[in-house]
Amino acid sequence: MLENLTDRFAQSLRAIRGQARITEDNIKDTLREVRMALLEADVALPVVREFVNRVKERAVGQEVIKSISPGQAFVKVVNDELIHVMGEANEELNLSVQPPAVILMAGLQGAGKTTTVAKLARWLKEKKNKTVLVTSADIYRPAAIKQLETVAAEVGALFHPSNEKQDPVDIAKGAIDAARKKFADVVIVDTAGRLHVDEEMMAEIRRLHGAINPVETLFVVDSMTGQDAANTAKAFGDALPLTGVVLTKTDGDARGGAALSVRQITGKPIKFIGVGEKTTALQPFHPERIASRILGMGDVLTLVEEAESKLDKNEAARLAGKLQRGQGFDLNDFLSQVQQMNKLGGIANLMDKLPGMGQLSDEVKSKVNDKQIKQVEAIILSMTPQERSRPDVIRGSRKRRIANGSGTQIQDVNRLLKQFTQMQKMMKKMGKKGGMMKMMKQLKGGMPNGMPF
Repeated sequence: MLENLTDRFAQSLRAIRGQARITEDNIKDTLREVRMALLEADVALPVVREFVNRVKERAVGQEVIKSISPGQAFVKVVNDELIHVMGEANEELNLSVQPPAVILMAGLQGAGKTTTVAKLARWLKEKKNKTVLVTSADIYRPAAIKQLETVAAEVGALFHPSNEKQDPVDIAKGAIDAARKKFADVVIVDTAGRLHVDEEMMAEIRRLHGAINPVETLFVVDSMTGQDAANTAKAFGDALPLTGVVLTKTDGDARGGAALSVRQITGKPIKFIGVGEKTTALQPFHPERIASRILGMGDVLTLVEEAESKLDKNEAARLAGKLQRGQGFDLNDFLSQVQQMNKLGGIANLMDKLPGMGQLSDEVKSKVNDKQIKQVEAIILSMTPQERSRPDVIRGSRKRRIANGSGTQIQDVNRLLKQFTQMQKMMKKMGKKGGMMKMMKQLKGGMPNGMPF
């Protein structure tokens, strides 16, 4: 998400960095570029107008302090206004009620609502230690009921069955009753989607909302529809007392217009974003982190959280112990590091969140991709146990066999072995006393050559 907007912002802010002071004249062109960047990202026009006016008012006002450069001050103003537009801070779900807390999910067909129910159930179970029961009140699509049953089993949520002959209100009430008997903490009710907003749909979901009085009513919307996402959310918000929005498919939206429009147009907070198809791909929406990514400053906090939850701590401890004992770093360890990187969403996800990556040229970005990571994995898996533990035995005939087995070329195998040798040297230094601190100093200049890409 946001790649195009990040690139345009980087270009537009570059001109102001060298200025001695900020004036209305010297930021005029920059603001014009910022305005165009936002419009191209499909941010709603009223939001763009207000954003640009607020940035201009603050930047040429008295808020620029003398201890920082005008360029830094301007970026700070833009950053603050981006956060303001998106909602200041993450707004958590309100679950502080007598169990079960009822969450009603609304949205158009195709927005990813049923998948989001499963993602949310998993998030509540793993992050909040809640027992979750889910049910489908979509009586128009029996396949949707079956789909929810399948994904509920996948994420470890309780499932309350329903069928197309039942009334949605009866389904929801039955689910809440079942949740009480099973001591579930949360009930998530999936509802029928439509291809467009219509009165019949609104009347049904209003009746359902009135009958079960949910503590949270979340609108699920496809971020790839841009400002239309915000307009659709507003239509639902006018008909229903929404408490928040979930933006889906943000991993496929390079523009980011929905993220910047929804809060301003609807007045409702974005509570979660869907960042992939897997049931683990749901993140709380943090405006300050998204603003940081838009301005090319990365999102280290989210990266740390992902590392904490997804990386194998036992594997990390095993490798650290092995290095400290002087046992060396082999291709099995190299493969393990590649697989750990995949758990974090691959190189693309890492680059999206690391500071300064936005300044890399398109040529460099094109060379760094997850296809190469998969190639590395295929090559190592085509080796024998002996070859992985003793890479020095890999010579001509072995290289040909490995290349054939992995569907690659001999030069790809040679490149991998070269990268491994560089990584091996780096790991050897890390294993020595004080090695980690020395390594960090050496890496200040850039990424290590031994990284597998």
